[in-house]
Amino acid sequence: MAFGSPVIGLDIGSSSIKVVQLKQIKNGYKLANFGMAAIPPEAIVDGALMNTTAIVEVLKNLLSKAKIKGTEAVIGLSGHSVIIKMISMPIMNQEELEDAIHLEAEQYIPFDINDVELDATILNPTSTVVGQMDVVLVAAKKEMIQDYSAVVSEAGLSPSVIDVNVYALQNAFEINYEIPKNDTILLCNIGASVANLNIITKGFSSFTRDIPIGGNQITEEIQRQLGLSFEEAEALKLGEGLAGKDPQMFKKRDEIIGSVAANMAVELQRSVDFYTAATADSHISRLYICGGCSKVAVLLDALELRLGIPVEAFNPFKKVQIDASRFDSEYLKNVAPMAAVCIGLGSRKAGDR
Repeated sequence: MAFGSPVIGLDIGSSSIKVVQLKQIKNGYKLANFGMAAIPPEAIVDGALMNTTAIVEVLKNLLSKAKIKGTEAVIGLSGHSVIIKMISMPIMNQEELEDAIHLEAEQYIPFDINDVELDATILNPTSTVVGQMDVVLVAAKKEMIQDYSAVVSEAGLSPSVIDVNVYALQNAFEINYEIPKNDTILLCNIGASVANLNIITKGFSSFTRDIPIGGNQITEEIQRQLGLSFEEAEALKLGEGLAGKDPQMFKKRDEIIGSVAANMAVELQRSVDFYTAATADSHISRLYICGGCSKVAVLLDALELRLGIPVEAFNPFKKVQIDASRFDSEYLKNVAPMAAVCIGLGSRKAGDR
């Protein structure tokens, strides 16, 4: 069985950049290359690229250090400049859908239709309504696509596929886990400033949302209440370099994390409530969580308590074949929570929709 050259999965997040290449093998995927590097604070704010020079420099260095070969990159987008809508339309084929969607899209998109790029895919060819099919409509602001594409091009890559992070998350999950055929699960990637939610019902994505919560909220609150620098607060949050610290600081840290985590759990609960109010399927059987925030145990406990469902860490390397002589297993275990979107992007192929 022959497979094409691996693309470069490129996740440009608000706190770090992740790159991956996956080699497709007979029974799944093998890790070919992986790298991750922090970007300066405020380089990306609310998805907008504020310091492109710094981002390009970090990306170039990362590609070199990770020994990435090739130029075909798949990049992911998220945030308020990306709109995803699940809609019903009369049954038609994909080609007919592409012609029809521009006429339908205006009623669903809160932006000027001329300012966005549109795409639509048949999600379920047989909807619950006779004669209708379920379609996912995606719109992303042209300005955002151009900005991210320009950064990628300046780093020497070719942005061959533009994806959205909530679906990259689902692709990563499908590589590593069995999607329940009869249950509903929630995938949640909580990064530094945005949480990507994807509810999957009977194998199909039935609800997606990006909400503006993330690990930076915890770090900033620790910074504010304890009078620390951002870097010190981040280290304290993750429990790094704490030898000799005042025990009272640990106690205060845990109180702050618990308070912010409870607020974040409320925000996630609102999205889940919105979904359950709009569908007959009101039971989510399990939450799979990833992203840097998933390393904060207090948050996982708060989510489990608030949502009343089991919460499990989502490991995007679970079934990916890894050569122990090339990759440090402890390093990959440590960065796994942050790698899910990147792995999903890396599973795509050049020329994909």
